[in-house]
Amino acid sequence: MRVTHRMFCAALGVFVALGISMTFAKEPRVPPLNRPADEAAQQPDTADSNVSRASLFNLQLPTAGGKQFWTDHRWRDGWRIQQNAVTGHWRLLDPGNVRHAWGSRAACEHVLDRKPLAKGPVRFHHVILLHGLFRSAASMQPLAARLEEDKKHRAVLFEYASTRASISEHAAALRDLVEGLPRTVPISFVGHSMGNIVVRHALGDWERAANQQLLDRMHAVVMLGPPNQGAAIARQLAKLPAYGLVAGQGGLELGPQWQQLQAKLATPRCPFGIIAGRLPDGFTNPLVGEDGDFVVSVEETRLPGGALLEVNQIHSLLMDDPAVQQAVANFIDHQRFN
Repeated sequence: MRVTHRMFCAALGVFVALGISMTFAKEPRVPPLNRPADEAAQQPDTADSNVSRASLFNLQLPTAGGKQFWTDHRWRDGWRIQQNAVTGHWRLLDPGNVRHAWGSRAACEHVLDRKPLAKGPVRFHHVILLHGLFRSAASMQPLAARLEEDKKHRAVLFEYASTRASISEHAAALRDLVEGLPRTVPISFVGHSMGNIVVRHALGDWERAANQQLLDRMHAVVMLGPPNQGAAIARQLAKLPAYGLVAGQGGLELGPQWQQLQAKLATPRCPFGIIAGRLPDGFTNPLVGEDGDFVVSVEETRLPGGALLEVNQIHSLLMDDPAVQQAVANFIDHQRFN
């Protein structure tokens, strides 16, 4: 089935209308603390820190978990400290997305550090999963559940406001979260679409900072539908004025600003694999122009040094495919898909 110009324009009109209804104001971001989790409880109490910890009055209310307005900066046993991409304030959520504190980051850290969470050394291999543009961490939940089935891995679902900041800012938040994890555990990444570019930017940041200790902990990276060569669909849609408003700076960086972004990205030094969707003949998107998964072409996913697996699956459903989930688990454990 070939998508016609009329069908595409109709879908894009709905897409733009939904995006314009959102709020685009943005406050300056608060610099991350970069405080390792295993040192958090060792910080001394001072009068100044007591003042900074003052939390706003909180009712323990359920939340939606983030979804384009919040970005994770700290993760501990499923508890997350997030920053709002619009207001810049912070909140602490439990594994059920119930808010336990909000206000300053110090206030949220203060509450989290006093929670009776898991004790003793952490031995689980941590696998950090990153969603793509316009998606949320919930889209990676089925894959996370599959990875935790063998009781060897701990899945960390990284929520980030993909349409509200640059890829550099997303990468800074990811670095903040990773640097706060226990220092003794290996780390792997599984990204979908733009999430892989966030990972590659974070790896490049660590390389430029010569953070060899952290780079040595990297075990494997699995990329699902990654636009490793930029995205033709983003370059085409960027010609529409509304695209930048809806997709944000990150969406523009995947398209017309790719050359500037590419210089900041690293190729993983650890084993990495790429899973690319290739739909049957006739299922093509004129904005992609080549064989692919309807959003990213197979050629755009390629990155030298990576193992490539092609599957018959559409871009948005790659992480839900049982065969893809098995391939991801195989690569995390054995550095190969089969």
